[in-house]
Amino acid sequence: MSCLLSVWPVLARQATASAPAAVPAAATLQAFDPRYTRFGFELRTRWGQRVVGVFPQYEGDVTELPDGRHLVRIVLRTGAVMVADSERYTAMARGPGFFDSQRFPFIQFESDPHPQQLIQSGGRLRGRLTIHGVSRVESFVLAPATCDRPGKDCDVVASGSISRADYGLDGWQLALTDRVRFTMRVRVIEAR
Repeated sequence: MSCLLSVWPVLARQATASAPAAVPAAATLQAFDPRYTRFGFELRTRWGQRVVGVFPQYEGDVTELPDGRHLVRIVLRTGAVMVADSERYTAMARGPGFFDSQRFPFIQFESDPHPQQLIQSGGRLRGRLTIHGVSRVESFVLAPATCDRPGKDCDVVASGSISRADYGLDGWQLALTDRVRFTMRVRVIEAR
């Protein structure tokens, strides 16, 4: 027992040194406001029909880092995805031919740190997107803000298109085109 007590401080230091870095203590974390925040996707069939879906269950936040830059973290629940009032398309989207929610219950996005000005002026927001266990760097386009305090007084609006083939979303190839367009409208709950 005394031997274990004497190595405990060493083990504790090693565990701390190898643990992933946490968000700095001075960072400010703001959760998405569910009254305004919306995540969706759209794709096209080979004969031109537009298929629109939403992710009604999600988690995420915006972290303001001590240097003033921001990080956005989004987790979308694929088992809750809904497609344009169609039970059939909803089942297909959740099923193994598309999002495969049983095996891959989440889609995740974590942005690169970006300046506050990007949210105001609009532009490319880069980050790591994970779908079907595949992670790739993708860019989404932020629209210019329509108010002085985007994300608080008006929505931050973004969209971006990905290749289904890049993520193994290879079901329904004869019926669906390769591109999936993701959309988001986000507001945060103001820190008090």
